[in-house]
Amino acid sequence: MTGKSLQDARRDYGTINRSSADNAEPVEENRRRLHRELSARQVQMIAIAGTIGTGTGRSLAQGGPASILICYGIIGFIVYVTLLLLGEMATQYPIAGSFNTYATRFVSPSYGFALSWNYWFNDAVSVASDLTAAQLVLEYWTDWHPWVISLLFWVFLVAVNSAHVRAYGELEYWLSSLKVLTVVVFIILGILVNVGVNEDHRYIGSSNWRIPGAPFVGGFGGFAKVFVTASFAYGGTESLGITAGETKNPSKNMPKVVKFVFWRILLFYILSVFLIGLNVPWDYPNLSNKTTTTSPFTIVFQYAGSKVAASFMNTVILSSVLSAGNHALFAGSRVLYGLSVTVPPQAPKIFSWTTRQGVPIPALMLTSSISILCFGSSFIGSGQLWGWLQNIVGVSNQIAWLSIGLASWRFRKAWIYQGRSLDELKFRPAWTWPWGPPFVVITVTALILIQGWSSIIPTFSVVDFFSLYIEIPVMVVMYSAWLSFRRRNCTKTAAETEASTKAPWSDIVDMKTVDLTTDEYVEHQVEDAEAERQTILRRLYYWFA
Repeated sequence: MTGKSLQDARRDYGTINRSSADNAEPVEENRRRLHRELSARQVQMIAIAGTIGTGTGRSLAQGGPASILICYGIIGFIVYVTLLLLGEMATQYPIAGSFNTYATRFVSPSYGFALSWNYWFNDAVSVASDLTAAQLVLEYWTDWHPWVISLLFWVFLVAVNSAHVRAYGELEYWLSSLKVLTVVVFIILGILVNVGVNEDHRYIGSSNWRIPGAPFVGGFGGFAKVFVTASFAYGGTESLGITAGETKNPSKNMPKVVKFVFWRILLFYILSVFLIGLNVPWDYPNLSNKTTTTSPFTIVFQYAGSKVAASFMNTVILSSVLSAGNHALFAGSRVLYGLSVTVPPQAPKIFSWTTRQGVPIPALMLTSSISILCFGSSFIGSGQLWGWLQNIVGVSNQIAWLSIGLASWRFRKAWIYQGRSLDELKFRPAWTWPWGPPFVVITVTALILIQGWSSIIPTFSVVDFFSLYIEIPVMVVMYSAWLSFRRRNCTKTAAETEASTKAPWSDIVDMKTVDLTTDEYVEHQVEDAEAERQTILRRLYYWFA
């Protein structure tokens, strides 16, 4: 590697420890990579980007006000612990691919392969889901040719993601800031509407919790359904780890982001769904049906007696949906890029190509192509299609959280087995030791099994069951396929050869010998100095920004 390319690499990635540097293949001088250009404030807002305004109406209609409040609270706590576990690994190893790479490294290469492709498909389907949701939001104003609207939004998302990552980050920051401000207004307005500042000048209180069917609509089956919708709504928070590969000074910024951003999400969610359950009856017309759906956020603004305000809220929800699609497209393209640069590569090398601005265009185009699913709304109805896509994405999110728990569990065991000091960890959420990883694994597994209850009882629904559980057999098939491929085509170490002889159906990583040095991030002195110069006011800015 020439002096110039080494300087460029350090500028983009920071200093990386490489235990196998002597045996590493030479790197081409003109090799292009992802750039570390996302700031802490941008990453914080990116995590919030898709979490406002999607799924709450369907949850309320299916499970009622009590179910939505309890389920969102349960999922919120699980995701919070999951984020802490992910932050611990992402701060130590801020690399492209994030938890997919950690699963490959600490659990099993074949499992990591299956998980990575599953999560890439999750992001790609999320784009289709968000484009379909955009159709539903626009039906508040017009029902004009939904497929044309989807096409226009698709072009917009691809154009944004083709620009420099800083442009993407800045756009997400301001869109998310608008949503955060709007949710604050919604919380205030929701309280006022509930106490009587509404069109009917009527005190609502908890009356919607006492109407027929409430507060638990559909019994246990309705309650279980909300878990999937809540998982869809919280989805994307785990992609914080994916942004680590393009975050400035990740050892300083990632812990800050992980510790602060989720409390904001949790605050917005719990207060928002509580006020929605108080103000909007679960049987409100068109809250969720086959052809359309109405956002409860917009309904509350309507109750306040302002059509203009309701239209503004619907506009914010539309921006939220597009922002979520924008982020899903970004994350999916980075996951595919990460698959192509692993050793051995788990995707064609063409997907590792980037522009001079660090944008992986081939990965971006393949990810965006899956969005063609959204055009199916013209045949089966936007509401029905969105429900199916939401199920697929929700379960995929749960598989991702489960895998983060598994990877963290084995990472921590490997760290201890190899005699590494806990003080060497750049970020260690001490209160999650040692129960955090097993808690995530057990609770998420239970969620995956329980939430399909309504698709079986009282009547078996093939479509619902398929959309809820199709990813599990797909994961098994992909795991087996990659395991078989590696057995036949990849060069193995002596340890891997011995392991394959003992268990030919598995390639579980040995925690006593797994590499804990490669890809560890070491801060620059310049970055440390910059961090020290941050004032109290700037830290407050990061909290409120």
